[in-house]
Amino acid sequence: MMLQSKRVAVLGLGASGVSAARLCASKGAEVVGFDEVSIDKLSSRTTLQSILGLEVRQREFHRESWLGFELVIVSPGVPDNDALRRAVGAGVEVIGELELASRFLEAPIALIGGTNGKSTTTALVAAIFEAAGKRVFLGGNFGTPLADAVGGDYDVCVVEISSFQAERIPGLHARAHALLNVTDDHLDRYATFDDYVQAKGNPFAVMQLDDVAVVPHGDALLEKQARRGKASCVTFGTVEGTGTIGPRADRIVHQSRGFEVARASLRLTGSHNLANACAAIGVVGGFELGDSVEASTHIERAFATFAGLGHRCQLVAELGGVRYYDDSKGTNVGASVAALVGLSEPKAVLIAGGRDKLGAYEPLVRALCAKGRALVVLGEAAERIAAAAHGCLPIERATTMQDAVKIAQSLATRGDAVLLSPACSSFDMFTNYKERGDAFVMAVRALRGGDA
Repeated sequence: MMLQSKRVAVLGLGASGVSAARLCASKGAEVVGFDEVSIDKLSSRTTLQSILGLEVRQREFHRESWLGFELVIVSPGVPDNDALRRAVGAGVEVIGELELASRFLEAPIALIGGTNGKSTTTALVAAIFEAAGKRVFLGGNFGTPLADAVGGDYDVCVVEISSFQAERIPGLHARAHALLNVTDDHLDRYATFDDYVQAKGNPFAVMQLDDVAVVPHGDALLEKQARRGKASCVTFGTVEGTGTIGPRADRIVHQSRGFEVARASLRLTGSHNLANACAAIGVVGGFELGDSVEASTHIERAFATFAGLGHRCQLVAELGGVRYYDDSKGTNVGASVAALVGLSEPKAVLIAGGRDKLGAYEPLVRALCAKGRALVVLGEAAERIAAAAHGCLPIERATTMQDAVKIAQSLATRGDAVLLSPACSSFDMFTNYKERGDAFVMAVRALRGGDA
């Protein structure tokens, strides 16, 4: 891809936008950044000003903004709009940061998508490659923009991809791509659930015969997405005897590759994490890791050392016989259901709420009716969640995280869990899910004077 002297517009100057702008500038492009936030308020201000020749326009990319540009790069948070449609209609190429980066990468890509579990699976895939002695770039939606990998000395790029990032990747090629699951999410952005599924499945479209598509066993919807390209399809399951990859007695087996690892080596608990582990095996099965014995050894070593991610069902403390778990990364209904039903405790007080994504809460309510001791709601979605769960279990409302934790403590009994798993994004009250999780941890510690 030649960018020398081309005029490039970058929409959205968050982390991925800045990384894309830096890459384009390094290739000789004339870059103009667009963001509605003032440059003085952008967290990336210093970085932006250090990019030679970068012009920043503090305004929306409006109807005619595309005029004079040969390439437009769209950040994930920028939805489709009239200006972008007009640019495409006029023959201007409009792509995302992942697509841009992929055109300059030499290392193959291992891609992980899905509504839930993709961060854990992405990190686990990276851990397996590292156990095998590979030089690994870990990023994408996971945190570090893929454009930062360009020019690096890597054997493989392990990339988490969101539906937003997958909207504009016409040529991004993955050697292996796992789509873990798709449940209602981001219906505030997509007109229909089918539109959301289609976006999630876009990476499959350009895959070739030597590539590997990894999807859940028996999921016809995702198997259909995997067939959009030419990749060979492997499936994973958590019930013995299902899928190409899954549990067989005390082992986890990849039947077509001959990998076998001890199930007991997996430190992660819960059936959802067993599924994540099986999917990870499917992804690394698309790469050369030695013979089956060597590969199995690498996988088992990674399973034994990988303890999971922060804010993913992490045990914070046990107070008065009640365990407190931080699952702030549970930003949609499916994730919160998995966290709730995966608890070893028979009953739990759930703290939920935040920025509503307009999905259905019925699956969460069903899980609460079976396992909930009580429900504490807060944030913008509080009333909608409370209305959905009315009559199922006791419901209390909180105004702050500290308030929510105190209420949850009063409702829990010995042997219960208190689980923060919001089923919503954090942006109504917090900068991100990490800040929300940290607020929960601080509130729990405050229950016993900071010693938790």
